[in-house]
Amino acid sequence: MATDSWALAVDEQESTTKTIGNLRIMEAGDANLHQTDDNGDKSDEEEKEDRATQSLLNKLIRSNVVNNTNQVEVLQRDPNSPLYSVKTFEELRLKPQLLKGVYEMGFNRPSKIQENALPMMLAEPPQNLIAQSQSGTGKTAAFVLAMLSHVDPSLKWPQCLCISPTYELALQTGKVIEQMGKFYPEVKLAYAVRGHKMERGVKIKEQIVIGTPGTVLDWCIKLKLIDPKKIKVFVLDEADVMIATQGHQDQSIRIQRMLPKGCQMLLFSATFEDSVWKFAERVVPDPNIIKLKREEETLDTIKQYYVLCNSKEDKFNALCNIYGAITIAQAMIFCHTRKTANWLAGQLSKEGHQVALLSGEMVVEQRAAVIERFRDGKEKVLITTNVCARGIDVEQVSVVINFDLPLDKDGNPDNETYLHRIGRTGRFGKRGLAVNMVDSQRSMEILKTYERHFNKKIGRLDTDDLDEIEKIAN
Repeated sequence: MATDSWALAVDEQESTTKTIGNLRIMEAGDANLHQTDDNGDKSDEEEKEDRATQSLLNKLIRSNVVNNTNQVEVLQRDPNSPLYSVKTFEELRLKPQLLKGVYEMGFNRPSKIQENALPMMLAEPPQNLIAQSQSGTGKTAAFVLAMLSHVDPSLKWPQCLCISPTYELALQTGKVIEQMGKFYPEVKLAYAVRGHKMERGVKIKEQIVIGTPGTVLDWCIKLKLIDPKKIKVFVLDEADVMIATQGHQDQSIRIQRMLPKGCQMLLFSATFEDSVWKFAERVVPDPNIIKLKREEETLDTIKQYYVLCNSKEDKFNALCNIYGAITIAQAMIFCHTRKTANWLAGQLSKEGHQVALLSGEMVVEQRAAVIERFRDGKEKVLITTNVCARGIDVEQVSVVINFDLPLDKDGNPDNETYLHRIGRTGRFGKRGLAVNMVDSQRSMEILKTYERHFNKKIGRLDTDDLDEIEKIAN
């Protein structure tokens, strides 16, 4: 794995598409993954996934290397302290067995966010950190390296505690710990997750514990398996997912309050909404902060059109005309309900198209498998509801079709979802094409709202005029 791309190595380590079958996805209390209704007519807004499921899906499907051009902003606890960053792992003076583990995983140099985060996490005395980090930036490997570095293997009790929102996400982090600690066998790992039955009063001897908030709290208070006063490093991963999950926020705060004053607190979140900031401020005293400066998504590389239709059959005919007139590498088609998506998939299949269907009744590993097949080109058309409006970068997608325009839960125009949907094309600097199906005066008004919001003209396309369709493709 000799490569200069940290992102590539991270993607390979954090992606588990080859071992999806080993994940115990469904657990008690996870019934929300299977919510469905009798007629399958469920709106996009209702179908929006809980964040934990979406986060896991992103980890499972992450295989494309996208160069993250976001600038990193560092807000130091002590503004007078010199800003220390690293360009190589050798500068961190890691234990030789850990450096060997890092290289064995294929990591040659720190990612952009880690150049600043790792020196803070490994500093003496320990420094607290709040960091913004999306999937693929190497944050899991970073805090794993911090935990492994701070452990004293001669002490047979938990010294590092990492909390993840779900069993599956805890498992992902555990795999990275096992891989990076491959040459450091004296350090052991325990999983504090539901289903891992432990006897009351039996002390945990493993130095690192990773788990979900409820089970970790039980291990600390009810079963007394962990002495929280001996924890040196406390990691809260995916904080935005954590606080979106019922009860996790309070459980995490209760755990944090039991930890010793000198315990290092590390908190990671993909987003920094107000609720995340308030939570972070409660659990991480006197922190350093690392944020990714937001890079605005642009629609400059995407040509946008609309087609006037009277019915879903009309929409389907327009779709067939577009397909007949231009060469499409791969297309994504967004529908408002599962019922429409199922109908459309059936109609396109009858016309001989290779179609993949993605919707909310699938469990997460089924969705990951569908996306992998689409990414590999086994199907040319992916029909979906909002489940995959975000986070799926498939280089070959040249056309996005809004069979139904995106609305929020109140039936109003959803600008953000529109941006994410059509942003599936025009990726990696290539030109893209977005076609919107308009079937009423109301949907025309919605389209005009998008036009005004993004200040981009959306031109009319006559799908009965094959010459006109051919022109827009060139």
